[in-house]
Amino acid sequence: MKLRALLAASCAAVLTLAAAAETTPPAMVRASYDVSKDGLHIFSVNETFERDGTKYQIVSESIPVGLFAVFIRTRARVVSSGAVTAAGLRPEQFEYGRLDDPSRNVSDRFDWDAGLLRMTFDGRNETTPIEAGAQDRVSVMYQFLFLPEERLRELRFQMTSNGKKMDRYRYLLDGTEQLDTPLGRFDTLHLVKQRDPGENGAEIWLARERQLFPVKLVILENDGSKFEQVITQLEIK
Repeated sequence: MKLRALLAASCAAVLTLAAAAETTPPAMVRASYDVSKDGLHIFSVNETFERDGTKYQIVSESIPVGLFAVFIRTRARVVSSGAVTAAGLRPEQFEYGRLDDPSRNVSDRFDWDAGLLRMTFDGRNETTPIEAGAQDRVSVMYQFLFLPEERLRELRFQMTSNGKKMDRYRYLLDGTEQLDTPLGRFDTLHLVKQRDPGENGAEIWLARERQLFPVKLVILENDGSKFEQVITQLEIK
């Protein structure tokens, strides 16, 4: 769905990691967000990250709320799984599921030996090249758990946001900011997407005292629409 793809693009602020991570990643993260469009709460997002030795799995579910749920009954479930390496997460499988319309499901396999993303969607199979450090739209959000702050001044990366193609992104650090959320005030790092004319804008805020976990995301569309995703629950173990 377009909304989820846009939100994922804003999360995409990590990659290519050239050296071993310098932070200790958690074994489990549970997070929830409220998603709004132009100030109207339209979705809730619940996510779980679990690490078992050298393997990980992330499950992200989005649920329409309020009046939006009356007209839009889409419930989406996204799963990313793969390996935990010295450089962070290395996706192996990406699954996008629509509980209301299975015909729109997407399944991707990261074929690292061949350097290809093998995609299945709309009844066909496609491939696209991938580079070391490539991520999917869910795993990229959790790469921040592996990064020290000094790596965040400029980020360049490759990511699939919808499972149907790979795109490149570049983010720059725009300083620090005290950010108020439903969970309280966080000391954050503010990252801003660098964009070409015609592209959507994106910003992300990372909580410094919560292992650089994303606590707010903003998407600015060319038509002036504004999407916000703000943390409402967070547990890191």
